[in-house]
Amino acid sequence: MLMEYTDSVENITPQMLVGFFEGWKKPHSPDEHLEILKNSNHIVLAFDSDKGRVVGFITALSDRVQAAFIPLLEVLPEYRKMGIGSTLVSRMLEALNGIPAIDLTCDPEMQEFYSKFAMIPSVGMIVRNN
Repeated sequence: MLMEYTDSVENITPQMLVGFFEGWKKPHSPDEHLEILKNSNHIVLAFDSDKGRVVGFITALSDRVQAAFIPLLEVLPEYRKMGIGSTLVSRMLEALNGIPAIDLTCDPEMQEFYSKFAMIPSVGMIVRNN
């Protein structure tokens, strides 16, 4: 398996984005997923060249000066436990280098994973309309 990483959606089609948002109440379609990627300030995609599909992604929204928010990180189930998620986070944090406030929200069971990247737990408020 040849894994490539890119920060571009050039040549990415909705057909390459099938299988994400598993278990979501309102999962996004591959077309919507491509729009999410196009409209994010920063993205990193993991691409399985042998199969011609995206197998993981991370997005960030940022003012490019003070703050960034990482709303999405997902790796397809059959590609988990291979270091892809860690590589995606590392590459995103490198892209956001110099921004003092980088936030994300996650379930408590994911805090240990993110702590490997010097992230610390915090308290916040959210609205979920779905």
